[in-house]
Amino acid sequence: MTSPEAEQGGGVAGEEQATPQDGAPRPEERLERAVRAAEQALIEYEIAVETFRVEVENFSRLHHQKLGPMYARLDELDAQIAEARAARTGDPEDHRKADEARARVLPMPGVEELFHGWMDGEGLFPEAVAMLTDQPVRPPQRVRPSDEARKLYRELARKAHPDLAQDDTERARREEFITRVNAAYSRGDELLLRELAEEWAKGPAPQERGPSRSEELYARLEWLAQRKELLSLVAKELEESAIGAMLRLAPDDPDRLLEEIAEKLLADVSQREAELAELLG
Repeated sequence: MTSPEAEQGGGVAGEEQATPQDGAPRPEERLERAVRAAEQALIEYEIAVETFRVEVENFSRLHHQKLGPMYARLDELDAQIAEARAARTGDPEDHRKADEARARVLPMPGVEELFHGWMDGEGLFPEAVAMLTDQPVRPPQRVRPSDEARKLYRELARKAHPDLAQDDTERARREEFITRVNAAYSRGDELLLRELAEEWAKGPAPQERGPSRSEELYARLEWLAQRKELLSLVAKELEESAIGAMLRLAPDDPDRLLEEIAEKLLADVSQREAELAELLG
């Protein structure tokens, strides 16, 4: 994108643009250029962050798919080595370490398996609660609004009905308000219905003066800056993650890094297998 300096050019043309009477750029035009430049820079930064995020996710997925079985094999060999050592020495401390190593290999049972269908990750099932409290299983009762709540609801519905609107803006306001009235009534919330009645009695909020073009541009620049800060935090989190740190070790050839890690893990597996074979004699 051409910079403001390049757009002005040099020589006579540049001097002509520099004089206000010959059509110097208005402040709004300079702001618009700044906004366009900031938008383009943010787009490029978002592309870079998103690209890195995809690389981190793909690397993590491939790391798990390709190397996960090797890590699992190493854990299993560590458990077998610890068990073989404990069997040979009979030392209680070695048995404790063997139990810990085996526990790292065994999969954790699901909550449903542990509690035989009585609960899941969200808590006890309704049937289980009923059994433990000697209560019959029944769905929750519907709220029955009080007489005062019904009275408030009818009054608000009559006053704020969308069909009473004179234009589309007023209809939209009434529909949004009635939606809140219906929600409060469905819960039997008498206090909220009273508050809504007071809100309606005050009438619509007066329309404020819209921002000027310069104010809109400044607000846009501020939003772009905030967006850039958020993206910087995302980028920092990605870079400081374990997978991101690994990617930084081989930014030009991450696939080769996976192969190098796999080679090291294979060597570790061979070493563990030799150690186990020696213990089993």
